[in-house]
Amino acid sequence: MDRLTALQVFHRVAQRGSFAEAGRSMGLSPAAISKNIAELEAHVGTRLIQRTTRRMALTEEGRLYLEHVTRALDALADADSALCPFKAAPSGLLKVSAPMTFTLTQISCALPTFLERYPGLQLDLHLDDRRVDIVREGFDLAIRGSDRLEDSSLIARPLTTMSHVLCAAPGYFEKRGRPHTPADLNGLEHIRFSLSGHADVWEFEQGGRMERVAVNARYSVSSSLAVRDALRAGFGVSLIPLPYVEEDLRTGRLQAALEDWSTVKTALYAIYPSRQHMTPKLRALLDFLVAQFDSGN
Repeated sequence: MDRLTALQVFHRVAQRGSFAEAGRSMGLSPAAISKNIAELEAHVGTRLIQRTTRRMALTEEGRLYLEHVTRALDALADADSALCPFKAAPSGLLKVSAPMTFTLTQISCALPTFLERYPGLQLDLHLDDRRVDIVREGFDLAIRGSDRLEDSSLIARPLTTMSHVLCAAPGYFEKRGRPHTPADLNGLEHIRFSLSGHADVWEFEQGGRMERVAVNARYSVSSSLAVRDALRAGFGVSLIPLPYVEEDLRTGRLQAALEDWSTVKTALYAIYPSRQHMTPKLRALLDFLVAQFDSGN
C-alpha cells in the first residue's frame, strides 16, 4: 500500500462524499479508490467508511481519523510551500461564490484592480445568495455571512462585520408613525429578507433587555436590493445591513428608527478548503479581500 496515496484518497472521498466523484477528481478508477480505502482500513484495523450501493458515511472512527489526516496533509503541503514560497505566480481560473448585494456594494468595484495586478488570473464570480457546496460544486472560495462550516475540511477567514439598521422612507413614517420601541413595529408593514438568519424574528437590545418582534410580512424577497427598493418606495420598514443603505440615509431618502436600540450584526467570512489547497491564486485573492476591509474598503 502507498500510504500517502491512501490517505489522500480517504481525504478526497470524505470531502466529496462519493467514491466515484473522488475518483474522477483524482484521475483514479472506482476500483483503485475502493482498493486504497480497503487497504487503509486494514492498516488501521477498523472501518472508516460505511458504504452501501446508494450512499456512504464516515464512521465515528472515520471522522476522528479524518481530523488527523487533514492536519497531516496540511502539514505536508506547508512543508512543500515553505521551500519555494515565490516559485509560482498566481495564475489560472478562480471560481468564487459570493452573495449578490454584498458583492455589488462592497467588492465588485475593486475586482478589476485585483485582476490588473495578476494578469495570469481568470475570475469566474457567481453572485448567488444560496449556500453552495464548495467542494462538490468546485469553488475555490465562497464569501458567506456565517462561520458555520459543513465539514472539518473547510476554513473560515474573517473579512468584516456589518451592523443592521431599522429604516423606512420618510413618507412612510409620516403616514404610519415612527416607532419608538420595538413593540411599535407590530403595527407596521414589514419587508422580509427571506435568506437572512433573522428573517422571522427581529431582535433589539437595550440596557441588557432583549425584545423580539415576529416578522409579519406580506412581501418576502430573497434579495437585499429588492428590500432596499421596497423601502425607497415607501412600502414599509425593514432591518437591513447598514452599508446597503448608507447613501440613502445620508441623503434623507431613507430614515433610521430605534437608533437607541442595538440589533443584529452579520459577520462575513471567506470560506475555503483546507490549507492543503492554498494555491498561489487563492492566497492572492484572500490577501486582497482581507486588505480591502482592513483599509476600510
